[in-house]
Amino acid sequence: MNFITEADRYVFAEGNHYEIYNKMGAHFAEIDGKKGVYFAVWAPNAVGVSVIGEFNQWDMNVNIMEELGTSGIWEAFIPNAKKWDMYKYVIRTRDGRLLYKADPYAFHSELRPGTASKIADIDHFKWSDSRWIEKQEKVNHSERPMAIYEVHLGSWKKDYSRGEDGFLDYKTLADKLVPYIKEMGYTHVELMGIAEHPFDGSWGYQVTGYYSPTSRYGGPSEFMYFVNKMHRNDIGVILDWVPAHFPKDAFGLAEFDGTPLYEYPDPRKGEHADWGTKVFNYEKNEVRGFLIANALFWIDKYHIDGLRVDAVASMLYLDYGRRDGDWVRNKYGDNKNLEAIEFLKHLNSIMKKRQKRAFVIAEESTAFPMVTGDVEKGGLGFSFKWNMGWMNDFLEYMKADPLFRKGNHNKATFSLTYANSENYILVLSHDEVVHLKCSMINKMPGYTVDKFANLKGAYTFMFGHPGKKLLFMGQEFAMIHEWSEAKEIEWYLLNEPLHMEMKEYVHRLLTMYKKYPALYKYDSDGRSFEWVNADDADRSIFSFIRRTPKDYKGALLFICNFTPIDRPDYCVGVPKEGVYKQVLSSYSETTEEDTLGVYLARCDEEKLEPTVKYKAVKEECDKLPYRLNIHLRPFEALVLEF
Repeated sequence: MNFITEADRYVFAEGNHYEIYNKMGAHFAEIDGKKGVYFAVWAPNAVGVSVIGEFNQWDMNVNIMEELGTSGIWEAFIPNAKKWDMYKYVIRTRDGRLLYKADPYAFHSELRPGTASKIADIDHFKWSDSRWIEKQEKVNHSERPMAIYEVHLGSWKKDYSRGEDGFLDYKTLADKLVPYIKEMGYTHVELMGIAEHPFDGSWGYQVTGYYSPTSRYGGPSEFMYFVNKMHRNDIGVILDWVPAHFPKDAFGLAEFDGTPLYEYPDPRKGEHADWGTKVFNYEKNEVRGFLIANALFWIDKYHIDGLRVDAVASMLYLDYGRRDGDWVRNKYGDNKNLEAIEFLKHLNSIMKKRQKRAFVIAEESTAFPMVTGDVEKGGLGFSFKWNMGWMNDFLEYMKADPLFRKGNHNKATFSLTYANSENYILVLSHDEVVHLKCSMINKMPGYTVDKFANLKGAYTFMFGHPGKKLLFMGQEFAMIHEWSEAKEIEWYLLNEPLHMEMKEYVHRLLTMYKKYPALYKYDSDGRSFEWVNADDADRSIFSFIRRTPKDYKGALLFICNFTPIDRPDYCVGVPKEGVYKQVLSSYSETTEEDTLGVYLARCDEEKLEPTVKYKAVKEECDKLPYRLNIHLRPFEALVLEF
């Protein structure tokens, strides 16, 4: 048939066929003058393979596949197969079993609990995002503002008139998300769990269809509409991507041809006992090629802007989540997974060469060196790394009663000792508001108004800290309950003044963040952050400056008071004379009894803050030559421009 050539087979076997998704799976074709669908699947240890589906009444004896030489690739051409037909592969194993498998390269999948693949056409969508794509080709992402809104599409909003799950489709979600993201001021949306997965409770992190956007919200063209709509509104799209592990479901990748094909054969390397999943075999060329091609696929076919690689730490360490005796050391006798490390380097190198506009983010929770360092210099080559150390330490600080924060002062300052060692993204992700960890607002101590004041102060500190920003949906208006994938987030809370005020405050933070280059352009340059006073532990007050590396033009002074103490004449040092203008204050006199109308009446969206000015006095303070005397109110965070 020559659909898959000898050259294709050779490059695939080498693990370097970066567009293998154009050959494997199900593709519309014309062979010998007949139109139909060409099927190809890799199953090198199978005795025989058949295609079954709606086109042959699921009869395994009708469309028997042929192996292409000794490549392990099986092929068949079926003239009467058509778009949206469901299908599977029947794999006859060496020990006589019949395995019914979904297509690893399928472009569409049957809605769960169904497990069949579906024939789909993904090549004829009319994209209209060329302006966005061209712009991203020229962008240095590390020097641009990046404020990410992390979203689980199935629970952002629901409509139970559409069915028992209440799922909105990709088109409706795009039409509703775009104005909200623009209203708030986020630059990117990060989508959890888009690749097909059988279990809602996995949030999309146990993938069975790596090339298939989940059918929960529609088909491939609908998801393309989603991305296209985002881009036409200057919103980038990031996908969570899971090359670390996959589930054991019988129809999926596990023991695909009756043997450990995609996974390591030794369970001490090939299984995550805690997660009940299989680990990809990074030693195998074809497996590495499957994953790298998949990463490129989402950028190429769906115009995705970035991938957030899930659970990188579990890939890097052979003993991750394993007890002594349950893991295998590498050839040097230590715990590094050398094949996984080389895979990640290969992935990031190829991504930078073939998809220059895209970026790759590591969810990596350890101190592994040079995660965002250049591959040529020994790094892993990621564009960004989630700063999970900051997240854990700072949340521990914020959860402490204000009386005891002075004893935890270093938890808020420690991250600044390594803030420039990687290209970081500061995250307050979905993982922090599930499994009895409490919502963000309920992590905060005190009475209700104190909780809100604390959270606004925490967000202000976060936006002043070096690194790009990520907030999970619902955190912007202080959801009360933990997040659940089965429920819509608590939009009704926006009828309450404190929650509405929180949403507006986050909007103002996002506006400020994008307005001042000092907050985003120089994150990796240590000179862009300057402590004024990092040691005021007794009063639990932090003061610091964000600036350009060269001078103080457009610089911002942050002062954060994390106690309920009113300080009418707080002295803070500043580096130069002149007038310091208030850009933002977290202080509010809103109470639980206030009405929404009262708050909105005093909210001016055209300005970040009413004009409040402070004149520097020539007198040393905090080892700086000038000082400001400021009325710092309980739990107030202030931002001043100079």
